[in-house]
Amino acid sequence: MAEVIRMPKMSDTMEEGIIATWLKQQGDTVKIGDILAEVETDKATMELEAYEEGTLLYIGVEAKAAAPINSVIAIIGAPGEDITALLQEANKAPKPEEDSLAKLPSSMPAGASVPTLELAQPPSILASPLARRMAQEKGYKLADIQGTGEGGRIVKRDIEDILPSPQPDNTLPDIDLPPIVGEEAYEDVPVSKMRSIIAKRLVESKFSIPHFYLTIDVDMDQIMTTRPIINEYSLVKVSLNEIIIKATAIAIRQHPAINVAWLQEKIRYNKHIHVGVAVAISEGLVVPVLRFADNKSLAYIATEVKTLIQKAHNKQLTPKELEGSTFTISNLGMLGIDSFTAIVNPPAACILAIGKVKQVPVVKDGFVAPGYAMKATLSCDHRVVDGAVGASFLKTFKQLLEDPRRMLVH
Repeated sequence: MAEVIRMPKMSDTMEEGIIATWLKQQGDTVKIGDILAEVETDKATMELEAYEEGTLLYIGVEAKAAAPINSVIAIIGAPGEDITALLQEANKAPKPEEDSLAKLPSSMPAGASVPTLELAQPPSILASPLARRMAQEKGYKLADIQGTGEGGRIVKRDIEDILPSPQPDNTLPDIDLPPIVGEEAYEDVPVSKMRSIIAKRLVESKFSIPHFYLTIDVDMDQIMTTRPIINEYSLVKVSLNEIIIKATAIAIRQHPAINVAWLQEKIRYNKHIHVGVAVAISEGLVVPVLRFADNKSLAYIATEVKTLIQKAHNKQLTPKELEGSTFTISNLGMLGIDSFTAIVNPPAACILAIGKVKQVPVVKDGFVAPGYAMKATLSCDHRVVDGAVGASFLKTFKQLLEDPRRMLVH
């Protein structure tokens, strides 16, 4: 008697499945445990296993095509068996009892128990059909078994090598658990005007500006060696952040095509360099501006940055100090972030995201040695900045930091 194979419901939200590929073809001999096809669901690609033996007499869904759950996708029976009447009857209405997470045998001996569905054994685990059947019979979970076959596939010997584990004592000890008292609590805080404006601008930027991102690794060995020497002579302590601002301003001067703004009907090419520095405060993010940053010394930049950051936390920044940036820097490295992508802060067309400087093994002159490295990611408005322009800017930025002497001639 031929058996109908229907599209099983392989997840709680699945409505249809796509036959990614048929592993058995019409006319092939099928054994219990063989994989008939790979089925793409809304969550994963899973294997459709045969629960019948015989010949694959009919395939109802082509590869790459979709089929609703419970629809007929195949029939297995005896070679040469006439399945015309069975196919007509099967296509009239799907069987409601087959709306389950797995295809069960459609014919079972009287009094036989229904096999339990083992959800902890996802079909995506590599295992031979025989190993799957043996694991199911013995009650083993495939996820707990280390495969020794090709590509980590679980094979027969892996099941046979498992030693039976002692039966657990299911007797619960007589434990008196004390009552736990807790109270659910939360606080609704009205959105501040600053947070509301920040949210509005970020949404507009993210969804109206076509972003693209470029990431580069920077060798920071020379900077880590040079900075202590700089601070021996500087009246103001210079941090890595101020050195990065200086290198950014010089790199912008050498690549003016990155210092632009999209103004809808025209493109503005800025001839001045005003660098915005993102500062996180309690109510959100503000971006005070260092005007003519390329013309300022490291000590001048360090003094101005510290002043602006203090004014930002005290909410004393003036409108002029928050306007006019032509390029933005966001440095989360000081907070331990390795790398990230930032959202462009219009009207500037680019924002540079700086990660932390960390010690890593590097190859120097053919030998592995400890070194310092930093990741920098440039987010660009693709309407006005091309990939080659952004890459050229990052190359110069990298060169300036890897050889700080270059900054002395600018």
